[in-house]
Amino acid sequence: MRFFRVLNLVLEPIITIFMPIMENIYSKVGPIALKQLVNTFYDEVVKSPVISHLFVNDIHEIKAKQYLFLTQFLGGPQLYSQTYGHPRMRMRHLPHRIDLQAKEEWLRCMKMAVDSLNIDEQLKAELYAVFPPIAQHMVNS
Repeated sequence: MRFFRVLNLVLEPIITIFMPIMENIYSKVGPIALKQLVNTFYDEVVKSPVISHLFVNDIHEIKAKQYLFLTQFLGGPQLYSQTYGHPRMRMRHLPHRIDLQAKEEWLRCMKMAVDSLNIDEQLKAELYAVFPPIAQHMVNS
C-alpha cells in the first residue's frame, strides 16, 4: 500500500502539469485520429529490433488497450478505467525491462505516428509533448 502512495506522489505532479493540456487534446484530435495514431505506432513498434520483444501478446488486444488508455489520458471518456480499473501504468510495466534505449525507441515510434496524422502542426507538437515525461517515468533499468 505504501508503494502506491509513493507512486501517486510521483505521478500526481506530472498529471497535474499536463491535465489542462490533455483535457483539450482528446477533443482536438478526436477518436478517429487517435485510432490511427495507435495503429501506426504499433505497426512501427512490431518492426523495431529494440522494443518489439516487449509486445509479444496479441497485438490487437494491445492496440485496443492503448486506445482506451490514450482516450482517457488525453482527456476523453474514462474508457480504460471502466474496463480495466485504474491504469497503474508504471506498475503494469515493471515486469518488463525498460531502459533509456527502449524509452528513446518508444518515443521515436510515437513521434513517427504523431507526425503521420492529418492534423495541424501545433496540435502534433501538443500531442507529442505529453509522451516524453510518461516514457521517462516507465524507465526501470
